[in-house]
Amino acid sequence: MKLDQLITQYINYRRSLGAKFDTGSKYLKAFCKSIESSTNIESISECTTNKFLYGNSQVIKPGWFMRHSALLGLYQYALARNYVTTSPLPRILPKRQTNFVPYIYSKAELKLLFGAALTYQKRKAQNCMSPHTVQAILILTYTLGLRIQETLSIALKDVDLDNASIVIRDSKFYKSRLVPFNIQIKEVVERHLQWRIEQRQSQSELSPLFMGKNDQSFKRHAIEKIFRKILKLTGIKRDGDSHHQPRIHDLRHSFAVHRLTSWYREKKNVQQLLPLLSTFLGHQHLAYTAVYLTMTDELLREASELFEKYAMEEQ
Repeated sequence: MKLDQLITQYINYRRSLGAKFDTGSKYLKAFCKSIESSTNIESISECTTNKFLYGNSQVIKPGWFMRHSALLGLYQYALARNYVTTSPLPRILPKRQTNFVPYIYSKAELKLLFGAALTYQKRKAQNCMSPHTVQAILILTYTLGLRIQETLSIALKDVDLDNASIVIRDSKFYKSRLVPFNIQIKEVVERHLQWRIEQRQSQSELSPLFMGKNDQSFKRHAIEKIFRKILKLTGIKRDGDSHHQPRIHDLRHSFAVHRLTSWYREKKNVQQLLPLLSTFLGHQHLAYTAVYLTMTDELLREASELFEKYAMEEQ
């Protein structure tokens, strides 16, 4: 069997199980592109897969394990169907780096980010993303706890100003959800909608809320590139030489941590409210929400004070 045939078959198989498999398919297509697509899968060697995994150096980069995971699934699928007799993947995996900890933006840093979104362009570039649109994207991503791809996928028909809510359609695991927002965010959305009209952007209900070049929806890699410029402009970064610098996805982590911290500070029953946060974030299981609840000094302090209060009451 040829490599491109196997990859197409495997991607269709994964999606038939209900997975979007966008990231995995991206890596598999990149692997196919890195060698001849018509290559017989039996002839692919460990040397070939290592070249794809490592690139031009032997340094383990963050994407190594994601590429390996995509290839591992492909070859497990092929082995189970006797398309291949052996796997060309390395038998000994490199040591993973220490657990990655998301960057939690402070409220002051968020204010800097939203402000810098309007000034990140040194000069107005033709067919470039409008700073006003970039700012609205960042504000909605944080305040609604969205995945960046969810923000970019919002269409005009998904926005309900009367009921102050946005429908997030066919997100991760093909689930949709209704996300409400407050009066401040309603004003942000209204300003952006008015700006779209002034810019004579399409008012079709199927049009993206956030338009990029050629009246198309923004591409994730494009907004991530802009976000890195904004980070550089604001000077927000991790201390030291860490490879894990702040990301746009950390806006979602920050939302979850800030919400939990607020509940502790307000002496709310956090245990009862966690399922609400999980639903708001679009998680299928409460355990998934725990990933976003990164401990910060402020969160630990609030939790500690609440525990001490309960402990004193028990005495």
